[in-house]
Amino acid sequence: MAETTLVRVQEKGQVTLPADVRRRLGIQKGDLVSVTETPDGVVITPQKVIALKALDEIGRILREQGVTLEELMESGREIRGQLLTEMYGIEPDGSE
Repeated sequence: MAETTLVRVQEKGQVTLPADVRRRLGIQKGDLVSVTETPDGVVITPQKVIALKALDEIGRILREQGVTLEELMESGREIRGQLLTEMYGIEPDGSE
């Protein structure tokens, strides 16, 4: 079971996460964290964890659709090239 540590809520609602918790979770000054309310309180999740879960979900959906990462990236390149041409008059190969 996870260790419980009491911390004091400051005047503006600030809470300092204990240094050992920040170290274990890889949370550094300036990092973003998600705060999710639950029936029992709140869960603080590092942004890195949220991003990895989102990427895993995207990968799962792509596999279900039969699309490879390479196909998705190539599609993105094509769309980016079209936008460069349409919005800025720049050809994707760099010629104008």
